[in-house]
Amino acid sequence: MTERVDILVCGLGPAGAAAAEAAARAGLKVLAVERNARPGLPVQCAEFVPQMIGADVPDVRASRVQDIAEMETYVGGEPADVTPDFRGYMIDRAAFDQALIAKAQAAGAECRFATPVQSIARDGMVTAGGQEITATLIIGADGPRSPVGRAAGRPNVDLVETRQITVDLLRPHAATDIFLRPEIVGGYAWLFPKGAVANLGLGVVPGRKADLKSLLVALHAQLVLEGRLGRRVHHTTGGLIPVGGIVGLATRIGAVPVLLAGDAAGLTNPVTGAGINAAVISGRLAGEAAAALLGGDAGALEDYAEEVSDTFGPSVALAVRRRRALVETYRGTAMPGPGALRDGWIAYPQYWTRDRMGIAHKETRMAEETA
Repeated sequence: MTERVDILVCGLGPAGAAAAEAAARAGLKVLAVERNARPGLPVQCAEFVPQMIGADVPDVRASRVQDIAEMETYVGGEPADVTPDFRGYMIDRAAFDQALIAKAQAAGAECRFATPVQSIARDGMVTAGGQEITATLIIGADGPRSPVGRAAGRPNVDLVETRQITVDLLRPHAATDIFLRPEIVGGYAWLFPKGAVANLGLGVVPGRKADLKSLLVALHAQLVLEGRLGRRVHHTTGGLIPVGGIVGLATRIGAVPVLLAGDAAGLTNPVTGAGINAAVISGRLAGEAAAALLGGDAGALEDYAEEVSDTFGPSVALAVRRRRALVETYRGTAMPGPGALRDGWIAYPQYWTRDRMGIAHKETRMAEETA
């Protein structure tokens, strides 16, 4: 039989869990479905969050592994450019997600795992895990390849492919290391320390996906020779990052209202890949907007789209422009030089000062941009 709910949340990452909690607190019947079998797993994240999130999301502090003090950016083979006071936390992402899910359940949301969305009809009927579900409103928080976004005609079409390994960290380190190299097309490499281990990864445009493994192996070997990392690989992961900007926030599938949040909405920063902050905030706002609409506020969806756009739109739009300018330098056989690489990265003043909008947002946004 068809199951009927007030709000169906698709995806139980940070955006979906935050949305489910906010909607359930309003007393609505909320069902959240997640394709993965275990809460918070697998982890497909570099696990860094800026310090400012800790004040808004207490679960960050509860899942904190170590503090980050600064950022070191390596352009080609040059010495590091240090950005001081770039503070944040390395977290246990699985524990972070699990804490958010537990809060959603405590608020009254039903959360089902191993329940992938299999189809979405034009009348809003969703088949998930073999069960047909109808909802008064749907929240799509189901990642870069969001089935909800596709069904609503708002897919992410510009993506980056990533690969990450977890390896031993041989000496204490309290900075996020960024490697900008022309051979890493459309992305960058990172080393994020996490206590006794580190997450080492990189991202490239889909057309260079075949280069991911060899580029990462080479970087790992270099850092082993430098005495910074051990040879043993404890874990390998990877995934997709949307880099095309905001694709949609409030839309419809047929007559059913739809809100998109987090990666599904394209809220990830296209230059840095940062997305945890935007996911939690947009998810919470989506849940509140959904409850408001069902409570009789006819303008709730438009208000949601406006608030999220005002909060994240300027920094995302700036990053889209910077990334596209850098990718454009690869036309023909050209490769970007150090200047072009610096132009496209948040640690350098030219990233911000060549754009009036960027200047206005530098102080409030820079610390949010690496994840």
